[in-house]
Amino acid sequence: MTNTDWHPADVVAALHKRGTSMARVSREAGLASATLANTLKRPWPRGEWLIASVIGIHPAEIWPTRYRRQGLTRQPRKPLGIQSCPTQTTRRTPGEGDF
Repeated sequence: MTNTDWHPADVVAALHKRGTSMARVSREAGLASATLANTLKRPWPRGEWLIASVIGIHPAEIWPTRYRRQGLTRQPRKPLGIQSCPTQTTRRTPGEGDF
């Protein structure tokens, strides 16, 4: 296994060699036809597994930079300054506390 990700054109070509396309795999998974293409640009484990299963290899072989050794996904990032959504009991009504 190399340490560089496949070029996006190589991923598309591998799908074409198996008689399918990104759009078709995406639609068969119940997604919009262009949704799966996002996997070529950014990590998305579900999309990576869909593509890899059609090609017949583990996603870590296509995107080694997205996986640690032994095929485990990398640690997720912490949210940057995102607070949890307010609960029903903490919501304000319009006009309440406005200046």
